[in-house]
Amino acid sequence: GRSAALRARMEERLLGARFRYLNQQLYTGSSQDAARLFRDDPAAFHLYHRGFERQVRRWPERPVQRIVRYLRRRPASLVVADFGCGDCTLANSVKNQVHCFDLVPLSPRVTVCDMAKVPLAAESVDVAVFCLALMGTNLQEILGEANRVLKLGGTLMVAEVASRFEDIRAFLKAVTQLGFRTVSKDLSSSYFYLLEF
Repeated sequence: GRSAALRARMEERLLGARFRYLNQQLYTGSSQDAARLFRDDPAAFHLYHRGFERQVRRWPERPVQRIVRYLRRRPASLVVADFGCGDCTLANSVKNQVHCFDLVPLSPRVTVCDMAKVPLAAESVDVAVFCLALMGTNLQEILGEANRVLKLGGTLMVAEVASRFEDIRAFLKAVTQLGFRTVSKDLSSSYFYLLEF
């Protein structure tokens, strides 16, 4: 029993360290680098998501549930693109048509691609979602891709870890320079911010 408990603690520490390493790689490299990383080591993606789930489980609220509630209040006819969809929680929770994109398929619904180059026609979706998935050094390119696929007047929803923003005003300004207008921002959580453009 004692040996098993020690082993379990060590495995948890190793998982935490590997998750932090992968997280650092995702935030400091481009979306192309992330695609290459997980193409070369698909097991790393599953390990990353295990660490991600472990972290988010401790939060008082999951940001994806906020986005689910938002979409349930809107018409089910709205078409959604979920950039960095993970296990497709959003798609499985709403009646809307949801295009699910990620670097590795955790679900058969996932289309594997770089978030800066999704296989959607221009102006084909009503809502673009980045839920804890706005990673990489080429954010302008990634958000530009969301802008490309959004219909005129469409909505961009961003839920991101609060600590990621050194200067939220600078981020908001940068997004508006890409052609978006800030509709609402919820900065009340110390865990994540929810932004609507």
